[in-house]
Amino acid sequence: MFSQLVEQMAEQEGITEQLKADSQMEWAGQMNNIRSAVEEIVNTEIIFT
Repeated sequence: MFSQLVEQMAEQEGITEQLKADSQMEWAGQMNNIRSAVEEIVNTEIIFT
């Protein structure tokens, strides 16, 4: 579930492999933000319910 949500959110935000190639630091920052958001979603929906 975690991986699937990360992929979906990255696609929605327009975070691509091209961005990774062009600007690695920006890509890493955006992916970290997405992972944090997905972690909160998973924790809320699965662990805390």
